[in-house]
Amino acid sequence: MLLPRPLVQFLPWIATGSLMALAWVGWKLRRAWEGLRAAQRAVRLERALREFGDLMRDADRPEAHAHELLRDLSGLAGRPVAALLRPASGAQDVVLGEPDANALAGLQLCADSGRALGPGTTHHAGEPDLYLPLRGRDVALGAVTLRGLGTQALSPDHLAHAQALCDQMGLALQRRRVQDEARRAGELADLQSTRNALLAAISHDYRTPLATIMGSASALQTQGERLNAAQRQELAARIVDETARLVRLTDNTLQLARLGAPGVTLRCDWESAEELVGAALRRVRRRPDGERVKARVAGGLPLLWCDAALMSQLLDNLVDNALKYSPREAAVELVVRRAGDAVLLAVRDRGPGIEPAWRERVFDAFQRGDLAGFAQRPPGAGVGLAVCRAIAEVHEGSLSLRPRGHGGCSFEFRLPLRAAPELPEAGA
Repeated sequence: MLLPRPLVQFLPWIATGSLMALAWVGWKLRRAWEGLRAAQRAVRLERALREFGDLMRDADRPEAHAHELLRDLSGLAGRPVAALLRPASGAQDVVLGEPDANALAGLQLCADSGRALGPGTTHHAGEPDLYLPLRGRDVALGAVTLRGLGTQALSPDHLAHAQALCDQMGLALQRRRVQDEARRAGELADLQSTRNALLAAISHDYRTPLATIMGSASALQTQGERLNAAQRQELAARIVDETARLVRLTDNTLQLARLGAPGVTLRCDWESAEELVGAALRRVRRRPDGERVKARVAGGLPLLWCDAALMSQLLDNLVDNALKYSPREAAVELVVRRAGDAVLLAVRDRGPGIEPAWRERVFDAFQRGDLAGFAQRPPGAGVGLAVCRAIAEVHEGSLSLRPRGHGGCSFEFRLPLRAAPELPEAGA
């Protein structure tokens, strides 16, 4: 069938219009496809940035995750990446990757200036390598470099994403640096406080007994012939008592330093609770107020795996503390019994008690609690209970303070039990 002649004349125009329409539809489809791919890339970049930010926010050591940053940047640009980190103030820089001398100089310049350098930036745009700072809130904590970009600069979106990743690392590094500086400041303050307390303890608790010893010894030396036997005995007793006090204070201070050092070695063996308590009672009976101490040891207790010398020091310190802070007429109880899978050793007094705010602080070195209720300051430097807590901890035990009904304190040491070795049978 032949088309009408007028219609045939319009066929070229119809074909041209159809081709133009198809081209326009193809262009629109291509634009839509490119927009979809760009949106997908943006979603991937946003997800990667969020995941890296979560990782940095929860990281105790952000520098340990620097390789994840280098991997993400290398995947983004398809180029080798190197980095320079400054995780700590005044510490040596950390270099990752294999930058040459020129790249290392660029990393240092970028970190010092806190500005991006290289292609696609406003600084040193002619350089072949891109440098991005690891920016914190107010300072750069390092830099990264993407090597050999040349004229193929990153797109604005990719450049912004790369800088955002670097900023996440920079913020995490600065947060860690601030935390470290705050911790060091706290440690320095604690050290200064301990130093001041130690000096105060030495000035008071060493000078007072030394003055007593000096006075008594001088009296014996200069007036010995004019003193009767009872007076000489009293002066000699003062010298012995104050010397023993100095020895105890010195032993506690040295023991506290030893137990606080890393790698402390215990001389543990199987010990009898009855023998440890008996030896402690014999030592305390030498004191004028030693008769106030009463002991109750439950029968059938297993052997204890412990350092006998440290256990003796713990018992002596707890008993001495109870005698100092309780009325002269009140008894001090030393109780030993089994408590589940541990042995409980408690020293109980009827003193004024300790306020709740001080019930943990009294175990800190050179802390003595509230002494306002005492007409005369009890002797001591606040070292004994700190030593007791340290002894308990090196034995994997615990030492706590429990207030008693009707007044007083119970200092309770729990020593975990271990399976004792089987004794060989007789004649075996």
